[in-house]
Amino acid sequence: MSVSKPSDNSNTFPGRLSDINKRFPSTLYIAKWLVICSITGALIGSASAFFLVSLDWATQIREVNDWLIWLLPVAGFAIGLLYHYFGREVERGNNLLIETIHDPKEFIRFRMAPFVLLGTVTTHLFGGSAGREGTALQMAGAIGEQFSKLCKLNAYDRKILLISAISAGFGSVFGTPLAGAIFGLEVFLIGRLKYDAIFPAFASAIIASLVTDLWQVKHTHYHIPVIPEISFANIIYAILAGIAFGIVAAAFSKTIHFCAQQFKQHIAFPPLRPVVGGLIVSAGVWLIGTRYIGLGIPVIVESFTVPLPPYDFVLKIIFTIITLSAGFKGGEVTPLFFIGATLGNALSYFVPLPMGLLAGMGFVAVFAGATNTPLACILMGIELFGSECGVFVAIACVVSYLLSGHTSIYRSQVIEPKINSTDRPSTS
Repeated sequence: MSVSKPSDNSNTFPGRLSDINKRFPSTLYIAKWLVICSITGALIGSASAFFLVSLDWATQIREVNDWLIWLLPVAGFAIGLLYHYFGREVERGNNLLIETIHDPKEFIRFRMAPFVLLGTVTTHLFGGSAGREGTALQMAGAIGEQFSKLCKLNAYDRKILLISAISAGFGSVFGTPLAGAIFGLEVFLIGRLKYDAIFPAFASAIIASLVTDLWQVKHTHYHIPVIPEISFANIIYAILAGIAFGIVAAAFSKTIHFCAQQFKQHIAFPPLRPVVGGLIVSAGVWLIGTRYIGLGIPVIVESFTVPLPPYDFVLKIIFTIITLSAGFKGGEVTPLFFIGATLGNALSYFVPLPMGLLAGMGFVAVFAGATNTPLACILMGIELFGSECGVFVAIACVVSYLLSGHTSIYRSQVIEPKINSTDRPSTS
């Protein structure tokens, strides 16, 4: 009896595709995500460029029109009304993105992007103390989510796309694509990295950063003038500085959540919260001046080369916490850069390391402690300041991360124990 052989479909397109996928299982995965990341990365990079240009415009207008700061309570009321009546479902911002990565149920509405853009530019135009990372991440997440809906991606792929979108938003707004990629992988779940998203995260972050550069949007450059040799004494000094950075990071995270809760508890109508916060910030500017509002980039740059008042970081903490906990829009990261850099500058009075190095260490280490993203912050330090400071930056970030405890500026972040003292079974 003859037995018929199965037909050979290797010469057909589906047959060849199946054969390629069996021999090279990552081929279709890479091709698929390269297409997706190219499109979303280009869109997110363009959105970041538009946002950065808008932010520069708002800052320039405010600096030549100081009287605008007195209208901050009015601007806060407008932002509060916008979110209260039209944006409640997207008001949780970065926490909503993190929650969706953990449990992708309802889709994030696109209105998150224009709402946070308008709210952040308004906050900066009228003198609030806020950053830009929150806006970039929310715009990126909203764009990525619409693309996932258009392509009808499953829950697993939606998670990967949101992670890559966050990476693209972070990398493009700061000009640090490597740090952006790791930030997207690291921020939502502390203790584990989602390695199946590593290619989309890096591809999106790099493409978005390149597109932002193509729009000729410039990022601030920082320089550490002197980096000492690595010695036991200098390592000890770096550890001591890292301890200070971690304590301040934890204090910032706990205080901003406490103040936000107080605003909610004592002011029932949400649009009135930024009115009160705006009045406090405006009064602070009248008493102290405009040094601690906005992004504070000029002060950050000064901290690398010029001795600054040792209380700069404290006042920036106060202005930022009041602004953001009251309901104004923006991010915490650039204010954390300010806080860390000026704290490092202040530590140079006591710690025998170069002022610029301490400012650079604090720049990323306070951020690492407040967001529990030490790997991303180490890479950011290397991208911004050069590899020569890598050991000192790494020590400061790791120590700050460990000392900050189980606190974070992102309430929805899942944090596993940073130090597990229980014995693990042998895997051998």
